[in-house]
Amino acid sequence: MMHLPLPTLPRRFAVRAACHRALLLLCLGVAGLAGAAGPLPSDSIYHLDLPLHDQDGRAFTLASGQGRPQLVSMFYTSCQFVCPRLIDTVRDVQRALPADSARQLHVLLVTLDPARDDSAALRGVAAQRHLDARTWTLARSDSAGTRALAALLGVQYRILPSGDINHSTVLILLDRQGRVVAQSTRLGVPDPAFVARVASTVAAAD
Repeated sequence: MMHLPLPTLPRRFAVRAACHRALLLLCLGVAGLAGAAGPLPSDSIYHLDLPLHDQDGRAFTLASGQGRPQLVSMFYTSCQFVCPRLIDTVRDVQRALPADSARQLHVLLVTLDPARDDSAALRGVAAQRHLDARTWTLARSDSAGTRALAALLGVQYRILPSGDINHSTVLILLDRQGRVVAQSTRLGVPDPAFVARVASTVAAAD
């Protein structure tokens, strides 16, 4: 399976991605959206009105993550190499945190393949990888929602004739209000600077 090359200058990529997110949110015309924890800042990704279904078929929205820090990324269940490594990397980030902090950090993985990844497929991965439903959510949207979220997160992807998906991978840390505070494209051993930012963001949410 081929995967799209990732930018080699993380700072420049982060600036580009932030500008892209801001432009998308302006185009959506959703400034001022309010949630359970109060009005959202203009740079919150929770302005995206994205309907989702989790691995148990329950409906929720992207904005329902408001009020807690989250790690967010995109994957697909039939991926054989990169996506399993992504899950392993997230687990390593969790293990690097104090136990109390790890329990407060939520993980949201949204599939790039909603046509094939129904709730049963997502539930199968959650069970196979022993993902704790208290802190992990595997989810799907429709095709339009998948494209919108990928654009917002800066995930590039293309569905190949074989059914495989050529995609970039990024792990994004959101604060309680859905603002992107850190991101990492490193798989395998987590980036220590990213882990430190996750720890400080969770601590600040207490």
